[in-house]
Amino acid sequence: MPSPSGIITLTSDFGSQDYYVSAMKAVILGISPDVRLVDISHGLPPQDIMAGAWVLKNTAFLYPPGTIHLAVIDPGVGSSRRPVLVQVRDQLFVGPNNGLFSLVVESQEHRVFELSSKRFWREVVSPTFHGRDIFAPVAAWLSRGEAPEQFGRELKELTTYRWAKPIADEEGVQGWVMHIDRYGNLITNIPESFIRKYEGHSAFKIYVGNTILKHISVSFSEVPDGEAVALIGSSGMLEIAINKGNAEHMLGVEKGAPVSLVIQKSVS
Repeated sequence: MPSPSGIITLTSDFGSQDYYVSAMKAVILGISPDVRLVDISHGLPPQDIMAGAWVLKNTAFLYPPGTIHLAVIDPGVGSSRRPVLVQVRDQLFVGPNNGLFSLVVESQEHRVFELSSKRFWREVVSPTFHGRDIFAPVAAWLSRGEAPEQFGRELKELTTYRWAKPIADEEGVQGWVMHIDRYGNLITNIPESFIRKYEGHSAFKIYVGNTILKHISVSFSEVPDGEAVALIGSSGMLEIAINKGNAEHMLGVEKGAPVSLVIQKSVS
């Protein structure tokens, strides 16, 4: 593991209205005053572990080696779920063992440590705010060079969700909407690699809700304002969007909705 980068990122569903994010930062700076704090997002849907996992997957490995990622989407706070430290490649993740780190460990070598050494916690721990009282001080001590092994015993397994994979065959691909961003773009679980397998076919249709699309565009502007467009987004996944509009609202599609790419067979 490389030396600490001096950066701690923060991701949560706390929003900006309350004091929760500021309290975590105060604890961190009280222990490690020279650390740089970077907010990834605090506007994630409340208790949406899957949304947090998606954000971490698409941001964490862009940071310098030795960066510490503090993530708190914790509907089970105060329950039997364990606080953990996860080492993946050259990055460290601190948060609840509830599936939040499912996508950053996917197909990756990783180590998991239970945060059981209370000397790294705050003296008084609220059963409803582990972000402030356990995760924040642990992240701060990590930034000062404490080794992961100092925080508790190594665990054999990490709690992960079984994320549904798209199903592909000679007739096409069946997937689903796994994330909806702030603009209402429908991000599917169908990766670009699946789409490219069907590029040689002269005709296919993409079905989402009551909408049918027959072309994959490069950018939003390839269709007129207000029209639906299918494209490969910056995450490398198939997205359905409305040019200068909100696909979630205009198409009436929610997270979890099915998305199909169907090859159109020619009639001889």
